[in-house]
Amino acid sequence: MVTLLIAAGAFVGYIIAYHTYGKWLSQKIFNVDAKAEVPSKQLRDDVDFVPTKKEVIFGHHFTSIAGTGPIVGPAIAVFWGWLPALLWVLFGSIFIGAVHDFGALVVSLRNRGQTVGEVAGRLIAPRTRILFLLILLLALTVVLAIFGLVIAIIFALYPETVLPVWITMPIAIVIGLMVYKQNASLLGPSIIALAIVYASVYIGAYYLPINISTLFDIPIMGAFPNTVILWTFVLLAYCAIASVLPVWLLLQPRDFINSHQLVLALGLLLIGAIFAGATGQADLVGSAPAVASNIPADAPPIWPFLFITIACGACSGFHCLVSSGTSSKQVESELDAQYVGYGAMLLEGGLAVIVILACCAGVGMGEFSRIGEGAAYSYQPTMVEGTDTQLAGVAAWETRYNASKGWAAFKLKDKIGAFIHGGANFLGTIGIPLKLGISIIAVLVASFAATTLDTATRLQRYVIQELAATVHFKPLTNKYAATALAVILGGMVAMLPASASQGPGSGGLILWPLFGATNQLLAGLAFMVIVFYLRRRNKPIIFALVPMIVMLIMPAWAMLWNMFNSESGWAANPDKQHLFLFGIAVIALQVWMMIEGLLVWSKSKGCLEEPLPELATVRSAVATSTAAGGSN
Repeated sequence: MVTLLIAAGAFVGYIIAYHTYGKWLSQKIFNVDAKAEVPSKQLRDDVDFVPTKKEVIFGHHFTSIAGTGPIVGPAIAVFWGWLPALLWVLFGSIFIGAVHDFGALVVSLRNRGQTVGEVAGRLIAPRTRILFLLILLLALTVVLAIFGLVIAIIFALYPETVLPVWITMPIAIVIGLMVYKQNASLLGPSIIALAIVYASVYIGAYYLPINISTLFDIPIMGAFPNTVILWTFVLLAYCAIASVLPVWLLLQPRDFINSHQLVLALGLLLIGAIFAGATGQADLVGSAPAVASNIPADAPPIWPFLFITIACGACSGFHCLVSSGTSSKQVESELDAQYVGYGAMLLEGGLAVIVILACCAGVGMGEFSRIGEGAAYSYQPTMVEGTDTQLAGVAAWETRYNASKGWAAFKLKDKIGAFIHGGANFLGTIGIPLKLGISIIAVLVASFAATTLDTATRLQRYVIQELAATVHFKPLTNKYAATALAVILGGMVAMLPASASQGPGSGGLILWPLFGATNQLLAGLAFMVIVFYLRRRNKPIIFALVPMIVMLIMPAWAMLWNMFNSESGWAANPDKQHLFLFGIAVIALQVWMMIEGLLVWSKSKGCLEEPLPELATVRSAVATSTAAGGSN
């Protein structure tokens, strides 16, 4: 019954929050205006600036911000117990995450689609623009690395996902051409595409799982020590291509198709969770501890690490990049900002709640293991050793979260697998076979991550070009050169080993706290921009100031713990000196930006920032850049 109450109550709570707190922010604080000019129309170029219906931009925005963050984060964090994770997701998404996303979107809309980094230079101080861009460069490098690794792990472990994920790309291009060139409706073709995707899920599960090494007859040795590394390189190559295409050709239709697929899968998960809870098949309380007491001695402390382990799903700095980097260039009316910015974050919080339930109550319904390889594989229940009893309840949960093995023994693939198998158990209660259910959930995870990966590459390209233009390094103002540098940096970080004894690409769980801390510091700095925007207009700021303080202190605390703790700190570990230097750079940039903000705080109240340049000048610059193959 607890599973049922949480699943249903969370979604009802999010609906109420949208129509109360979200409406208050939209109408009373930011005063969204249907008559206001928006960047998609002011600077329309049909490449990056494209007026888009709110349903379509919602699909792009939601799939881009969600990624694997609200899946991997909660799947790791429940080892502290499901209750702390649940509380942070519920309250964080409503009062911190959604405020952050919505505020960044509105601020960008009112600054001609500029990123929060660019806006910071005018709202706070000119130097903060460079500082913010450098932090974005570091953060996005880690995002590309960790999300590329997650998709590669899924493709390697679940080859049935390969066909459904990749088949979406050519379908999206066909639909994009139909809509843009022939002005066709997007809804009908996208529904047909959804049917094709789900048919491919079935085919992939039962007939055509694809192992990349077998496909290309590449031995798993030598230059490519494992399938994960090979898939990571393939994915980054795809991102390099996808991120320079016009948004209408691949990004928008692909995300619209994926949004249907993802919402349908989420709906099935929610129905399955409610049905499993109502029938007593899923027992949250009996499957996992509400607050774990048997924590590995080498594990990071729940305080402050809960707040960086679960980023997406509660609050994520990456979202400000999507809000101000791509979505603000496509929203066609300010009235759509609440729907896109606030609403998408609440739906992501709903996803995180389902993940928590799947990793605890879902896994507790029975644990399964894969046997066999390739097309001959099948799933069999994990049995209690020496008996004929299938693992269930806490025993099943501990196959994924065995504290006795220590934190160092935890693997990223096990945490992803906890959600996939737990979610498949939920789907089984509504009649979906286990093998097909696992394929549906694995495709859900991979599709989320794929949409984030190429969006992040596009955003990183913007950042590199802006930095290059600032320091007058012309070669990197070209979009192709900037994109190449983006994927090279991401690939280098993805290949970092967990230790000297382990091979490249093994550092997933090490990169996750690095991603979390950097990502959450970015959220705190984005809140700084929002607070200064409101303060300069004599608007209330306390609702954003408190989250700003939380999101500056918690991730900095976690980063410093990672760097200097006596057991496993990066500073004293020769294998992790690169992480230590990364952490030093991020903390230094954050402190510097905070100092810049404090210096202008007292004189900022009621004092508007310097106005934007004349629109005709901006249009001319955009047209010149597009013709030269630059920023667009």
